Amino acid sequence: MLPRSLSLTLLNASWPDEPFPPVELAWEEPNGLLAVGGDLSLTRLKNAYKAGIFPWFGPREPIYWWSPDPRTVLFPDNIRITRSLRKSLRNKGYRITFDTCFAEVVNACAAPRAYTAETWITHEMHTAYCLLHAADIAHSVEVWNPAGELVGGLYGVATGGVFSGESMFSREPDTSKIAMVALAWHVQHWGFKVIDCQIENPHLLSMGAENISRADYISILQANLHVPPPPRWEADARADLSHWEPNQTT
Repeated sequence: MLPRSLSLTLLNASWPDEPFPPVELAWEEPNGLLAVGGDLSLTRLKNAYKAGIFPWFGPREPIYWWSPDPRTVLFPDNIRITRSLRKSLRNKGYRITFDTCFAEVVNACAAPRAYTAETWITHEMHTAYCLLHAADIAHSVEVWNPAGELVGGLYGVATGGVFSGESMFSREPDTSKIAMVALAWHVQHWGFKVIDCQIENPHLLSMGAENISRADYISILQANLHVPPPPRWEADARADLSHWEPNQTT
């Protein structure tokens, strides 16, 4: 049998409402590459996330659009909270907020890491996601230490009952994990079905993320597009995350 010929759709930057190609046409290698070009307008990004597609590209690269198979997701009930993480939640005096400094969280996520100075969060991406935040589509979770310093957090995009996590950061031990636990607790209580982690990494897998087929992810996404958003993205001060017992807590 001859191999399937590969093609890559070139998107028109002047047509923000242009339909994306079916995700089944995404390449197997690199996994999930579907289209190139277009723009990062509010309309195109909203359409992309509703179709299970996200942008990911580096500096001096064109905009690449992806829909990998399998898809890495975290069901809120399946998040793992280790004993040491519970101690951090209980004893370190961290405070959780939502959406109080979105741009600062994106900047922190874009900062050089110990293992690399490179980042995929370009100035263009930063601007685009701040516009999504202004439209009440992108949201951030912030972790503050007792001195009032921002020490951890994450940001992502809400599409109905699915939250697509884009990036996270940690300036003190466990603080990105604390942000993820806070996100999982709140979106579960707000009726969300799943946290989309997009592509696996050891950090996410250690917290209970798992791989499902792209078809299953798209099915979950489509079934939950009309879940109403919470009235406000605000941390519930009554939530004691150190005592939360999701299904697979260890």
